[in-house]
Amino acid sequence: MSLMTILEFPDPRLRKVAAPVAVVDDSIREILDNMIETMYDAEGIGLAATQVNVHKRMLVMDISEDHAEPMIFVNPEITVLDPEPMGYEEGCLSVPGYYEMVTRHRKVLIKALDRNGDPFEIEAEGILAVCIQHEIDHLDGKLFVDYLSALKRQRIKSKLEKEHRQQKSPTPA
Repeated sequence: MSLMTILEFPDPRLRKVAAPVAVVDDSIREILDNMIETMYDAEGIGLAATQVNVHKRMLVMDISEDHAEPMIFVNPEITVLDPEPMGYEEGCLSVPGYYEMVTRHRKVLIKALDRNGDPFEIEAEGILAVCIQHEIDHLDGKLFVDYLSALKRQRIKSKLEKEHRQQKSPTPA
């Protein structure tokens, strides 16, 4: 397994809509395994393929305390079961260092394929529902900052662009 590079906002590749996975084969499983390793290394609880510049409809998550319960969703489809809004302070590996309140649906049903290509479905609520909605947004080219005011989104974008410029400029000796 190997670590993958996580794209950071405002990288335009984060806006690309992911294509469905035609067949879950060894090459897809290798990407999924690398995504899990990358997510754990970055201390995240979810990672969509779009975030690592793989534009396929797949994501990984692990909301367990000890990172012992990785979940894989290939071609996830979401159905809202409870539209009651739920606010949750979200962060994102592609928007490092920023956390903002975002409103999501309280309870959802997810239908997807597992790492073997077998279909499954789960009902999700609470943090699991928030995380799955957040990650599916990535597959649709959407980021959590899109739920914020234009002013707040622009401030975050400007700060991250400045950080990226500083990281790329050579330091004086």
